[in-house]
Amino acid sequence: MRSSETYAVVALLFLYRTVLEREVGELEGLVRARRRRKLPVVLTREEVRVVLAGLEELDRLFLTLLYGTGMRLMEALRLRVKDVDFSTNQITVRDGKGAKDRTTMLPAAVKPALQEHLKEVKRLHEQDLREGYGEVYLPYALARKYPRAPREWGWQYVFPATALSVDPRSGARRRHHLDERVFQRAFREAVKKAGIVKPATCHTLRHSFATHLLQGGYDIRTVQELLGHRSVKTTMIYTHVLNRGGHGVLSPLDSL
Repeated sequence: MRSSETYAVVALLFLYRTVLEREVGELEGLVRARRRRKLPVVLTREEVRVVLAGLEELDRLFLTLLYGTGMRLMEALRLRVKDVDFSTNQITVRDGKGAKDRTTMLPAAVKPALQEHLKEVKRLHEQDLREGYGEVYLPYALARKYPRAPREWGWQYVFPATALSVDPRSGARRRHHLDERVFQRAFREAVKKAGIVKPATCHTLRHSFATHLLQGGYDIRTVQELLGHRSVKTTMIYTHVLNRGGHGVLSPLDSL
C-alpha cells in the first residue's frame, strides 16, 4: 500500500506543478497507511536438508550456497569467480542491496562441489575464447577502464548461462549469468516434492540461514553483518521466528 500511495502523491504533484503550473503547498492531514509487519517464512533444518536432497546437481549446488551463505538470489547469480576465496573460506558480495559490499563465509561442505563446478565453467570460458567470444558484462564503465578485464577468468560469472546472448545495450555477444527463474522453478518443485506446505521461495533459504545461526547461539550483530542489513532492527525480525514456541515460554500444558 505504501508504494501505491507514493505513486499517487507523486502523480498529483506532477499534475499540479507541471500541467496546472500551481504549487500544492503543505499537504496537511495526509495519513499514510501503516506497513503491515509479516514474519518471514523459515524452514527447519530437516526441511532444508530434504529440499536440497531432492534437487538436481547444479540446482543443489546453487541453492545450497544460498542457504550456506545467506546471499540473496541475485547476489549469488552475479557472483564472480574472483570473489570466491577458497584459501580463506570467504565470499565477497559486491554491490549488494543498498550498493554495499560485504563478506560472508564459504561453507566447507560446499567447497569440493563448487571447485569441481568451476573447473567446468573454466573449460566453457576457454572454449568461448577459442571461438572469439569469452567476454562478460562489467558494470560502472569498468570495461573502458580495464579493456582486457571482460575476457579474464576472474571476472567470469560463477553460474554462467548455458548459451551466449546479445547484450541489447551494446550489441556485444556475451555469456551472461543463469536466469533466476531456473532456480526458482527448481526450488518450488523440490518444496512441493518434499510435501512442505509453507509458502517457501528461494529467499526463504536466506531467512532460514539467519534463524538457524541465531538458534546456534551466534550474536545478532554477527548475523546482521553477514546479511548486510543496515540496521540491527531489520535482523531482529528473526528473533520472533526462533523455534521455541511462544517466545521461549513453556506452556503450562507441557508441565502437567
